[in-house]
Order: sequence, then C-alpha cells, then structure tokens
Amino acid sequence: MGSIGYIGSKHKLFSFISETISGVAGNDLSQKVFCDLFAGTGIVGRNFKTSVKQVIANDVEFYSYVLNRNYIGNHQSFLSEALIEELNNLKGTKGFIFQEYSEGGKAGRNYFTSENGQKIDTVRAQIKTWRKATKINDDQYYFLLASLLESADKVANTASVYGAYLKKIKPSAAKKLVIKPAVFLETNNSHQVFQQDSNELIKRIEGDILYLDPPYNARQYGANYHVLNTIAKYDTFVPKGVTGLRDYYKSDYCKKGEVLNSFTEVLKNAQFKYIFLSYNNEGLMTSEIVKETMKRFGKYSLETTKYQRFKADKTENRNHKANHTFEYLHILEKE
Repeated sequence: MGSIGYIGSKHKLFSFISETISGVAGNDLSQKVFCDLFAGTGIVGRNFKTSVKQVIANDVEFYSYVLNRNYIGNHQSFLSEALIEELNNLKGTKGFIFQEYSEGGKAGRNYFTSENGQKIDTVRAQIKTWRKATKINDDQYYFLLASLLESADKVANTASVYGAYLKKIKPSAAKKLVIKPAVFLETNNSHQVFQQDSNELIKRIEGDILYLDPPYNARQYGANYHVLNTIAKYDTFVPKGVTGLRDYYKSDYCKKGEVLNSFTEVLKNAQFKYIFLSYNNEGLMTSEIVKETMKRFGKYSLETTKYQRFKADKTENRNHKANHTFEYLHILEKE
C-alpha cells in the first residue's frame, strides 16, 4: 500500500465506502466497471481492483497519475528486484532537487536533507536514462517512479503536505532514503488510467459504478503536492517564491462560484448507473445543495459516518477545533 500522507486519504474510511457501495450495487461486482474519477493516490481504486471487472482511474495531477498508472494500470508481475537494488546503490549527485529543494542547496529550501536530495536526483536521472535506452518498458518506468515518489515522501521534511517545509530537519526526514518497491496487485483483467480534467473525461467513458471524491475546500492539490509533481516530471522550470512553487492546475471544485456547476455537469454527463460522492460537512457545497442536485438525475440516498479529523500536526492545540468530522456518502441511482 502506498503511504503518501494525503489530506483526502480514504484509508480509514474505506470499509464504510466499500460496504455502502456493495449494499447499493450488489455484493458481486465481478462484472462491473468501477471508475474513480478524482483518484488521488488511488487508495479506493486499489481496494476495488481485485473485485471488479475493470477500474478506470483518473487524476489531473501528474504525481497521482504515476501512482495510479502503477497501482491500477500495472496488473501483471515483472522482475524488479535487481532494478530497485541498482537504484539504491547509486551515489548522490547535486542536481535540480538538491539545488532547489534540499538542505545545503542554493535555494535553501529544506524539503529534504542534502544527502536525500542528491539521492533523489541520481535515482530520477537513472530512471530517465533507462527509459530512453529502452532498458525498461512503460510498466517498469511507472513502477520505479511510483517507488521513488513514495520513498521520497517518507523522508520529506514537512508537517504533512508540501505547502511549506520545516526549518529544522525532523527525525523521520533525517533517515536515509531507501527506495522501496511500490508493489501492486495482480489481476487477469486490464485497467485504464487517465490524467485528464474530470469534467472532460466523463464524456468519453462509461461503466457501472462512479465514485467521486473531489476536493472539498479552497485548498488546491497542485500547490500542496508540487514537489512530488516536480520529482515525477523532472523538467526544467524556475521555482517561485519561498516554497519553490511551479505553475499548477487550479480545480473548479476548489472555487465557491464554480463547484456546483462542475458537479452538475459531471452528473449530467455520467454514463454510469450508480454514482457515489464522498464529501464532508466542511465542504464548499452544503449537503442540502448536493441532495437537491443529485435528485434531479434519479433516486437519491445518503449514508454518514463520523471519523477523526485529519491533523497536519499532532502537536497543535487539541481544543482548537472539534476533533472529528462527518463524512457523507451521497448516493445516486441514475435514471
């Protein structure tokens, strides 16, 4: 299982989501096509991968595409131990990640220790070289890239997301970077993975179960995970500001004036019978608005669960806000 510390991670909520979906769409999903339209790190799609006919996973962020292309897209095993071992034995070099995002680099951004930043540079460059020389195929390329992203994320010097780095190197970030394989589940059937705007992709796909987990609030994922996109793309650009931001995609689901229109369009264009929307009680759209919108397209129902609030930093004042929140699973059987 991947471990990127995702704000929207559905790890803890998965049994609630799974039981609700089975209760509505039936316990036997083996002939059903399941689409995770805002897949993030792909936790939900991964959990359904072995029980459905096909998973369609999509996310507009490239680092998410890499993870999904490995965890969902890869479905037949290949030998990887020697490649991982070779990457782990490489010596560090002072490349782009070191200079711009590491301790001791010219930009002074402490996202990684000096040693780990240099190691990320070497490993990323080696993966690129292997792909260019066709020593590895596409499946292996995304597997190695996913392995690098998750392993780098484990030693990142942040409180949670990449919106800021910590001034001092924390204990977990001081550990030496070791590339661990991003092991995926094998299936007989193949799956589809996209990196597209969800409102455009929905017009071109079809299936049985559509799972929607859009951003809830005004925080843009592209800003929160920009360093992972930069490692994944390993392109040339001039990082901006204190945090070294790159240009990033801005989702309408994070804009109060746009979210309802975008959501309505997805429902309208969805060629899926069962639609499930994960949302919480702090989202830009109220539950009442979601309910009224979904009812326009068929039979509506709702399931709720209470869960622990995501905490960026465990040390913050616990009395500051209520320590839990409500997760809603809005259900539409489209007519």
